[in-house]
Amino acid sequence: MAKFVFGMNQSLDGYVDHTAFAPGPILFRHFVDQVGGLAGSLYGRRMYEIMRYWDDEQPEWTPDERDFAAAWRGQHKWVVSRTLTSVGPNATLVGDDIEATIRRLKAEVAGVVDVCGPALAGSLGELDLIDEYRIYLHPVVLGGGTPFFAGPRPPLRLVASDRMDESVIRLVYAPT
Repeated sequence: MAKFVFGMNQSLDGYVDHTAFAPGPILFRHFVDQVGGLAGSLYGRRMYEIMRYWDDEQPEWTPDERDFAAAWRGQHKWVVSRTLTSVGPNATLVGDDIEATIRRLKAEVAGVVDVCGPALAGSLGELDLIDEYRIYLHPVVLGGGTPFFAGPRPPLRLVASDRMDESVIRLVYAPT
């Protein structure tokens, strides 16, 4: 059975925005290693379109960025969308009977599946399908934007916390 994990970088005031702040080198390396160990990733359309950046090699990439791209390209991706008609390499489009398909994935896939995108995580949280939330808390205040919890706030219990680098703390929560 898969363990569905939703984790993202978050500001102190609860927002996610990859253009407003980014992980430093230590945290980025953590993400490289994490992605390499996943059974796959489950994306909403918007987050998938952002992450497609990693499909095409860029000459200015660092070795860690190349490692991340290779890990990302190598994992299977399921993309939940009612508007996309096709997805890129190593990806499967989930457009119909979304809940049943995701419940089947949860039952059949072994390992950790990363849930990518606050809107998708909110929908899966309402269905009690998120097993763990990982907040990578950055010392920035955005004042608005896309909230980490895009839907109802589930009751949670803290299961772990650790310092990821000089300024970021990871908080790990499980639904109660």
